[in-house]
Amino acid sequence: MRAILALEDGRVFEGESFGATGTRVGEVCFNTSMTGYQEVLTDPSYRGQIVAMTYPLIGNYGTNALDQESAEPHVRGFVVEELSEAPSSWRSELSLDEYLRRWNIPGVQGIDTRALTRHLRERGAMKACVTTETMSEKEAVEEAIRGEGVVGMDYVREVTAREPYRWDPTDSQSLVWSVPRGPADAEIDEHILPPVRHQVVAYDYGMKENILRRLRQTGFGVTVVPASTTADEVLAMNPDGVFLSNGPGDPAALEYAHEAVRGLMGKKPIFGICLGHQVLGYAFGGRTFKLKFGHRGGNQPVQDLKTGKVAITSQNHGFAVDAESLPSEVEVTHVNLNDGTVEGLRHRELPIFSVQYHPEAAPGPNDASYFFKQFADLIDEQR
Repeated sequence: MRAILALEDGRVFEGESFGATGTRVGEVCFNTSMTGYQEVLTDPSYRGQIVAMTYPLIGNYGTNALDQESAEPHVRGFVVEELSEAPSSWRSELSLDEYLRRWNIPGVQGIDTRALTRHLRERGAMKACVTTETMSEKEAVEEAIRGEGVVGMDYVREVTAREPYRWDPTDSQSLVWSVPRGPADAEIDEHILPPVRHQVVAYDYGMKENILRRLRQTGFGVTVVPASTTADEVLAMNPDGVFLSNGPGDPAALEYAHEAVRGLMGKKPIFGICLGHQVLGYAFGGRTFKLKFGHRGGNQPVQDLKTGKVAITSQNHGFAVDAESLPSEVEVTHVNLNDGTVEGLRHRELPIFSVQYHPEAAPGPNDASYFFKQFADLIDEQR
């Protein structure tokens, strides 16, 4: 079946339908990861977006229930150059086509994703329409223009937890997954978690489950709270620290989150990532701006300005904190080597720090996983 991807500036790409049928509109963006498409699909940070994968062959290892980063996919459409119709993996449960059909998400294959990516890099992020329905290219472009994008949108309310809950109380979902390579490895019990040393509250702005796993694997007991939870409600729980998660949409639209974090500053150690990093920027008194085409993928180079070391990081964001808007008591600790944007912040006096990228990866490299231990060390210093 014919399917088209129509951009709001009039550019149209024609391909073949897979997954569900129908019409969806959202901001189109590209992800440069070579693997991890299921984690991308189920990352709540992609709420409201149509995602194109730059790697040409997608779907070759199928999908399974264990690799999901949330209970369901959040993308509005999925665009690939070539769909693998015969997945090959002992872990595969559904093909990518079957998976998208199950969740009613339209996909388009046969798109020149290199041309699409170059177009978005040159023209910037924009709204788009994916459709398998009988409509002209002009009508599809008009659908894209009428649709909602990301600027000014609060998608956090759609993906946040509905009520507080305790993450993994039985320690069954946080175990370190490993495959023994031989008899010696088989004798080592890789499934022992460290004891809980710190109790933290994690704001769920659209949190990936691997963040929760990594927190527990670092010795944190985690209580997850909805994004609308007030500072007073968190302080009543008396946690050792507060974690601010990733999430979708425009950070400028989350005034309730800015206010809550302001109420926690100076009272509890705080660690934020991705959207949580941007919320902290507003709580500090700063602001954000929309990136031309965002950072999405597992190959973003970030430099630590203190040590000079460079890490290859996993990222997914379309906004960045404006360094010039920050007060003098806030220090920029990390920058993106591709465009010089802010990738890390630290308060010079209060126990607060954040990074724009994903230390937990999934998918992506684990260069930055040490930040979870830094959070634990920060809490220890405040005791």
